[in-house]
Amino acid sequence: MDTDTGLWIVLLVLIVFVVIVLARSIRIIPQARAGVVERLGKYQRTLNPGLTILIPFVDRLLPLLDLREQVVSFPPQPVITEDNLVVSIDTVVYFQVTDPRAATYEIANYIQAVEQLTTTTLRNVVGGLNLEEALTSRDQINGQLRGVLDEATGRWGIRVSRVELKAIDPPMSIQDSMEKQMRAERDRRAAILTAEGTKQSQILTAEGQRQAAILAAEGDAKAAILRADGESQAIQKVFDAIHKGNPTQRLLAYQYLQTLPKLAEGSSNKLWIIPSEVGEALKGIGDVLGRTEQQAAEGPEPEAAASSAPGQDQAVRTQQPT
Repeated sequence: MDTDTGLWIVLLVLIVFVVIVLARSIRIIPQARAGVVERLGKYQRTLNPGLTILIPFVDRLLPLLDLREQVVSFPPQPVITEDNLVVSIDTVVYFQVTDPRAATYEIANYIQAVEQLTTTTLRNVVGGLNLEEALTSRDQINGQLRGVLDEATGRWGIRVSRVELKAIDPPMSIQDSMEKQMRAERDRRAAILTAEGTKQSQILTAEGQRQAAILAAEGDAKAAILRADGESQAIQKVFDAIHKGNPTQRLLAYQYLQTLPKLAEGSSNKLWIIPSEVGEALKGIGDVLGRTEQQAAEGPEPEAAASSAPGQDQAVRTQQPT
């Protein structure tokens, strides 16, 4: 009975030992991971994703390394610019492990090393720029940081793909000044736009007035032309009527004398100007009147009496200027 019990115990111990050996011998490496194997404390090989077998108690598998691209955000770092202003800068680094052996044996903690190297490089780069250049040259700063970090971390088995400045915070006093400057710039642009709008409005108004004046002048000119054409046609018709009627000199003289009083109807007429032709007309009328009296003395004739010109008592008055 004791012998059987001892055999069962030995068998159980062997089974446990075999299980432990198998557990330590068979390893499965996940995708995007890598493992470094040491044999008797010395680097032996790098395990790729998949199933692998180790020698128990001889080979030792170190913690697996992540081969995916990693993103590390570092806390804000105070940096002094060229114009002696302290700014707080947040950085984000994108890197990837490309050589698991170098990342294991060349550096103790590559994440901490990347952080310290980023801080040092950032201070060197931003220290040569003033505040305005630091705020407007992020792409340039990112490029310089990436070049320096990629060159320095290459021997650690790490590739830095991108470096981004997440935030650049100047001092509060500088922020207030920048805000006032931005507000003044916006007010200036608003004033310029308002002035430009007023200018365009005045230009359009002046153009409209000019067009209106041109149209009014064209209308007045056409009206004057039409009036002149009407008067010309009226004069032409009167002239044609007079010529068709074949008037005598006595009738023309009579009509001329009847027109003279109308010249004095205006309140501004203070002086009459009688042309020399009036004397000739009066002379003709006098001759007619003389012949009429002679004929009356000799005896009335029907034809002479009928042709006697009416209005013989018309007189020409000259109004002296007051």
